[in-house]
Amino acid sequence: MFKHILIPTDGSTFSDTAVREGIKVAKSMNAKVSGLHVVLPFHVLATDSETLTETRHEYENQTKRNAEKILTAFEAAAKKAGISCDSGFVISEHPYEAIIMTAQEKGCDLILMASHGRRGLQGLLIGSETQKVLTHSKMPVLVYR
Repeated sequence: MFKHILIPTDGSTFSDTAVREGIKVAKSMNAKVSGLHVVLPFHVLATDSETLTETRHEYENQTKRNAEKILTAFEAAAKKAGISCDSGFVISEHPYEAIIMTAQEKGCDLILMASHGRRGLQGLLIGSETQKVLTHSKMPVLVYR
C-alpha cells in the first residue's frame, strides 16, 4: 500500500518505540523508510558576543552529535529488518513544517510518528508537533501511541 514512509524521531522513548513499530509496518509493506530528526535553532539572549559565539558553536556541535546518534540507531534498526532507508536532520523553528516538507521532498506517501501523550492544559500550552502535523499534512499520518 505505502511505498515510502517518513519516520520523524527525537530520540525519546516514545519515538524509539514508534521507530521500531514503523520499521515493522514498512517491512510488512515492503516499503522504504526515511528517518528525520529536527533540531530547533539556537536562541539565546546575551550581552557578551564572545559568550554567544562560543555557546552557539557548542550547541551546534552537541545537536549534531545527538542527531548522528539518533539516526545511526534508526539506520541500524532498518538494516537489521532488511529494509531500505535513509536519514537526515534539519534545523527548523517549526518542526512540524520540517516534517511535512521533508516528506514531500522525499516523495513519501505516509508519515508515521509518535505521540508524547500530552493532553489537556499541558498539551494546549506546550503544543504538540504530532497534532500540528496531523492538522497541516495533506498526506496520511499514522500516529503511534
